[in-house]
Amino acid sequence: MYQPLIETSRLELHHIPAEGLISLFEEKNDSLAIAGRAFTNPYQNLILESGPLAWRVPQVKADPTTNKWFVRFIVLRESAEVIGSTSFHGVPDEVGMMEIGIGINENFWSQGFAKEALRGMWIWVCQEPGVRTLRYTVSPTNTPSVRIIQGFGFTYMGQQIDEIDGPEDIYEMPVAEFMEKWGRVNER
Repeated sequence: MYQPLIETSRLELHHIPAEGLISLFEEKNDSLAIAGRAFTNPYQNLILESGPLAWRVPQVKADPTTNKWFVRFIVLRESAEVIGSTSFHGVPDEVGMMEIGIGINENFWSQGFAKEALRGMWIWVCQEPGVRTLRYTVSPTNTPSVRIIQGFGFTYMGQQIDEIDGPEDIYEMPVAEFMEKWGRVNER
């Protein structure tokens, strides 16, 4: 089951159904993920590198309703091509926190697409019941991502050690503050 399309000025954020996620991860095949859609995946997003699928697929298999919060292809409207993906890490936790991850194909770096996709995802999730805080974690050496999150005005909360990625800086912003600063839907 698809979640509603999220649109920004240059992008469409297309939800991937559970069977599409599983096929992407287990079979390295995107035919179920893009079936019946008017876009292509020429850079083989989530096929060449599985990104968040190693974590999201087991979550979806355990509880298919969690897929609502998960992976979306980032489609460049102008060319109808997948240029990346984004996903929340899970359902809102006990305090209403939502963490997100994003990946953009390197051919499309430094063009504002990550910021645009993040804003679209956050506006959508801010309207969901129970969501109170947005979180973004990033390696302190990932200067472009640090600049993006600081540009949004998120507050640095400290650091954590990720089992796979090592040290990560933690940034957060309350939903009400985000919507006040960034919630204008007139961007498109």
